[in-house]
Amino acid sequence: MEIIDAIILGIIQGLTEFLPVSSSGHLELGKAILGDNSVPKESLLFTVVLHFATALSTIVIFRKDILLIIKGILKFEWNEDLQFVSKIALSMLPAVVVGVFFEKELEQLFNGNILLVGCMLIVTAVLLYMADKAKDTQKKVSFANAFVIGVSQAIAMLPGISRSGATISTSVLLGNDKTKAARFSFLMVVPLIFGKIAKDLLGGELTYDSSNFTALSIGFIAAFIAGLFACTWMISLVKKSKLSYFAIYCLIVGVAAIIWSLS
Repeated sequence: MEIIDAIILGIIQGLTEFLPVSSSGHLELGKAILGDNSVPKESLLFTVVLHFATALSTIVIFRKDILLIIKGILKFEWNEDLQFVSKIALSMLPAVVVGVFFEKELEQLFNGNILLVGCMLIVTAVLLYMADKAKDTQKKVSFANAFVIGVSQAIAMLPGISRSGATISTSVLLGNDKTKAARFSFLMVVPLIFGKIAKDLLGGELTYDSSNFTALSIGFIAAFIAGLFACTWMISLVKKSKLSYFAIYCLIVGVAAIIWSLS
């Protein structure tokens, strides 16, 4: 993989993991535009490295929250922190089920299916527009909400549907506080990312070529830095109800992807 390609794909992953425009969809578009001819296992390693970078950027941004949650858990009481972690665990269940039982079917969708990406980006645009028009509240995410948000996260495993867009939009449409919705959305994905990385590492599906070390390292750095910027920016945008701009963007890119795939 070329260094420039690694930087571009790293920035795409870092930005789109948090901005509600679908990181998986944009990575597929980016690979199609750049002409990524790497074999699936090599491409999988690069994807894993980029996801690890964005997970790490999430931990850095929410480090104070995470430390407070850990301290709360160590009190061994049914307090707000333990309840929050329980909600995170509950929200993970739908994605875990889909990932375990439908992994092969999902992998087949990540093969340059630009038409699907375009259609799903339009679905993302509709979700973002609806969420942007919702009234803000002070309501916290409930256990029932956590499961429904988890279902939307599982659906967002399709290329083109934004994970953050789908989960934040679902949470807001359920009547939750927008800032709390964004916080829950970003923290709920961290265990899943590390779980997926561990599964790939233990499964022996990853292949490493030392000649790609530089590209992998630069891609990681690009994704990490872009992730720090995007995560901070996204929290501010959700709070200010600026999601409609991303709805327009997803609509334009989605239509363009459909036209490109059909032509």
